[in-house]
Amino acid sequence: MESDREERDGVAIRAVEVRKSYGAKDAQVDALRGLSFEIADGERVALLGKSGSGKSTLLNLLGGLDRPTSGGLRVGGKDLHQLSGREMARFRSKTVGMIFQSFNLIPSRSAVENVELPMVFAGQSPRNRRATARKALESVGLGARLSHRPAQMSGGESQRVAVARALVNHPRVVLADEPTGNLDSQTARQVMALILDHVREHSATLVLVTHDEELAASCTDRVVRLLDGQIAADIH
Repeated sequence: MESDREERDGVAIRAVEVRKSYGAKDAQVDALRGLSFEIADGERVALLGKSGSGKSTLLNLLGGLDRPTSGGLRVGGKDLHQLSGREMARFRSKTVGMIFQSFNLIPSRSAVENVELPMVFAGQSPRNRRATARKALESVGLGARLSHRPAQMSGGESQRVAVARALVNHPRVVLADEPTGNLDSQTARQVMALILDHVREHSATLVLVTHDEELAASCTDRVVRLLDGQIAADIH
């Protein structure tokens, strides 16, 4: 039986010589080239870099959507390389919350059903998860959109559903991949305010991938710049 015990040493994320490569040896692409860093509990960190620098690859590793080719990666008290497939699914549903630029909502499901999904994977009862999902959507201003499907909502509304889904299990680590990239400036500010309010309220750690220098400076404590799969700068 898997354990939910976590080693709490003040470090939310620890990476040691993390490498990620794709393709066969004769056509291998090295997306990450030996990254080592730590992010403290409650710290807000921005990952900046040009397309192809490794930002999204790193975020996918931190979220358990992919595994490193080599190196050690510990997130939210879990050594990811040691987790089974079932344990990794549980890690994704309980320890991390991921917010994507493209929303990644299920088109055939209503807003409340989309928000329920992480709680389904976490094994919560239908009654509890429906009530919790409704409350989460009300908290992001979508109490009147519970039964709407993604095609019936604006981009800003869809992203707020995605934020509610990512945060509904109160994750220790919030991973946001260009969460405001498809939004107008006013809606972008509202969405970031929702994310930051959650991070503060729950003392969660935030890793924000963005191209927006101003957003990184205003919303995070630290900026890590990636270049060709390596850390080019780490600015506190």
